Formats: sequence, C-alpha cells, structure tokens
Amino acid sequence: MSGQFSGKTVAITGAAGGIGQWLCRFFGRDGATIAALDRSDKVEALVRELSGEGIQAKAALADIASTEQVQKAFASFGDVHLLINNAGVSRHPTLAVTDPAGWEADMASNLNGAYTCSHAVLPQMMERRAGSIVNVGSVNGLSALGDPAYSAAKAGMIAMTKAIAMEYGRYGIRANCVLPGTVRTPIWDERKAKDPNVLKQLERWYPLGRIVEPDEVARVIAFLASDAASAITGVALPVDCGLTAGNIVMARELTLEDF
Repeated sequence: MSGQFSGKTVAITGAAGGIGQWLCRFFGRDGATIAALDRSDKVEALVRELSGEGIQAKAALADIASTEQVQKAFASFGDVHLLINNAGVSRHPTLAVTDPAGWEADMASNLNGAYTCSHAVLPQMMERRAGSIVNVGSVNGLSALGDPAYSAAKAGMIAMTKAIAMEYGRYGIRANCVLPGTVRTPIWDERKAKDPNVLKQLERWYPLGRIVEPDEVARVIAFLASDAASAITGVALPVDCGLTAGNIVMARELTLEDF
C-alpha cells in the first residue's frame, strides 16, 4: 500500500478477533491510526500491543448491538476515513436450534451493528465528500451453508452495502463488501482440537485445496479501500479460495475423476 493510509484513521469493529487483529496490524503498519472497537476488553490489551509495535491506536469498548455504545465510541474516535465493519458472530447452526431471541441477537450482531456503525460515520464522510466503508460479509450470504440467522444477516449486509453505494456515491463515499470463505483463525484451532481432520474435510470443497488466510482478507479489503479501486463501489467480492465458483466435490463425483 506504500503508506496510502498514512495520516488516516481506520475504524475496525470486532478488532480483538482473529481477522480483526490482522486488519489492525495490516493498516497500522501502513501508517494508519487504528480505532479499534470490540465488546471484549481484549481490545484494550490489543491496543497496548499495537502501541508497543509503533502503531498509533485507540480503543473503544462497545457492543455494536447497542446504538448508544456505538455513538459514544465513534464520538471518541473523531474523524474516520475508512470504516471496516468486521464484527460478526455465529451462534446458531440450524433453524431448529434458533429461537426468536437468538435470531434477533444474531441480526443485531451481524447486520444491525454494521448499519449503526455506518450511520455513525456517514455524516462526517459526507462533509468531507470522501470516505470508504468495507463490510466483511460471508459466502454464507450467497448460499445456504448452515447458520441461517448469520447467513440471513450477511445477505442483508450485501443489500445494505449496495444501498450505501447508491445513495452516497455523489458525496465521494464508496461502499464495498468482501465475502470470505472459511478463514484460518484461532476458532479453527479449537475445532481441530476436537476433530483433527475438520479442515481436511472442509478443504475438499475449495478448488484451491485450502482455506483462506487472514492476511488474504486484509489485502482485499485494503485494495477496495485504496485509490486503486477508486471506481469500484457496491460490489460483493468473494475471497473464498474458489468455493463459490462451483461445487467441486459434486463435479468430481459426476466425472468420476479427481481433477
């Protein structure tokens, strides 16, 4: 990126999570000031680590499901040039185990919170007539892959991204969405401890034969937020090692060969 974000503030929600920490370091090392937001107090320890690495950073402890907490957090951040709506969580693997309260909670954490954070920064971006929002969605927003409440929220995120792009483009504001497949984060270390073969099973579905690394997501987000993508807005871009290209497992079975 060659210091393209130097002197700018990048706000990252879900900053204390696996992808969030990568994003903080990725943009921080490019010279950005990191505004890290998370509902876990781990975000404060993260900011101390970033500061020790020479990265300018500030933390806000807030649950994005709370409009009041979001408004307070962004008021403390001041100018935000790039918002990365990264926070998200999946708690309900099937509809059968999703009650109405669970559905509402997943919507709040994965969609409503992203809207509330966007709502908090859009006025200042309009005033500057410049700004970028990158939403971290999921391939679950394109197809039924389990976790239906989470998936519905991520599908809604795609629609919200397009709405922001349509309405705010005249102010020089761009909005895009990345759709990661399975990403190698600490949560998969926990899954592997229970089932050492879990990733091997998953990798069969990916044409590249592997899952996504966190820095690969960060690089795509950086591209979409950079001047190199100045004419790109309203897109939902899979970062999924080819998962959405087609059903490779079925294709292999239909052709009776391993290609």
